[in-house]
Amino acid sequence: MSVRYVIGLVSDTHGMVRASLFDALAGVDRILHAGDVGPDDVLDELGAIAPVSAVCGNTDVPGNPRLAKDLVLDIGGVSIHVSHGHELGSPTPAKLLATYPQRVLVYGHTHRQRIDEVEGRLVINPGAAGARRFDLVPSVARLTIENGVPSGQLIPLH
Repeated sequence: MSVRYVIGLVSDTHGMVRASLFDALAGVDRILHAGDVGPDDVLDELGAIAPVSAVCGNTDVPGNPRLAKDLVLDIGGVSIHVSHGHELGSPTPAKLLATYPQRVLVYGHTHRQRIDEVEGRLVINPGAAGARRFDLVPSVARLTIENGVPSGQLIPLH
């Protein structure tokens, strides 16, 4: 019997929840937000899709009880670390892999969507879901864990 979890990955909303995000993350089991959330109503809106856990980004108000410093989770037998990435200065997959031991590392901050697989580990930046900046297409990601094997997919938003 197959065991499957689908997690929506969001970052850098900066107070904006696009309507297309609801379609992109329809049916996910939960949402992990990698920081720069904006006002709490962003978390409330995302919560209409699935339960949300979020971390504090460099533009979020420190001390918000709804935003963790970082998250360490085990979902479907896969260890996951979520942080905004700004704690490493300019985050790169190499810096994240050297700093955190988990199998899947989720971060934001750069607004640049990417998925890197290195020696069986995944590093995912879902990109920025909020207002378009730096000539980058807004995006989110889906992390699928099937029978203990993680895979990621980037989803552009309009």
